Amino acid sequence: MMNKITGSLDEAIADIHDGAVIHVGGFGLAGSPIDLLHALADKGTRDLTIVSNNAGVGRVGIARLLYNGQVSKIVCSFPRQQNSTVIDDLHREGKIELELVPQGTLAERIRAAGAGVGGFYTPTSVGTPLAEGKEHRVIDGKEYVLELPIHADFALIKAERGDRWGNLVYHKAQRNFGPPMCMAADTTIVQVRQVVDLGELDPEAIATPSIFVDRVVEVPDPLSERVLVAEEEKQANA
Repeated sequence: MMNKITGSLDEAIADIHDGAVIHVGGFGLAGSPIDLLHALADKGTRDLTIVSNNAGVGRVGIARLLYNGQVSKIVCSFPRQQNSTVIDDLHREGKIELELVPQGTLAERIRAAGAGVGGFYTPTSVGTPLAEGKEHRVIDGKEYVLELPIHADFALIKAERGDRWGNLVYHKAQRNFGPPMCMAADTTIVQVRQVVDLGELDPEAIATPSIFVDRVVEVPDPLSERVLVAEEEKQANA
């Protein structure tokens, strides 16, 4: 009987190894798998490459991994936002490699990896430093840049509900990068607020089918990035 439910966060991330490439879901404060990320921070895995839309805020989630020195490279669209001081300091001091990718290009590079596409041409970064060193091609009189897919060893994702087979339903903007990241990783690990019985999920609402999910861990009361950052600010100002 297929059952992808794991008993704990530590069990779910136990085989994430040093040097792993990890897709991390999330869009600003929506859909970031904070509980999985903090379990990984406690595990102490190092030399990680993180692929995500943002680089975390405060010392929460991805930013906690950065602050601990566990990340050697980050690939993202928006490294700087309110309270994103950790990535600012690390990059300024030359302690981390940052690959900046336009948001639509990032999403498509991840999707291409999951779809088995070898690459695609986009005009987005033409004429900017982001296009330097990349193959250029003129198509119908317009210049394009070749972008390659981004595969990952693991994906850490947050969803609203899941069943023991690994079918997932997301809550609104929580969906963001989750579905394509699940497809583009060798191993997909998902924290869900609720595990439901088979058949309870509306098939029309399932955004990620079970074939793309390897482990599901139930976290009924997930950590809130917004609350944790507010608590950090309160302590700093005390």
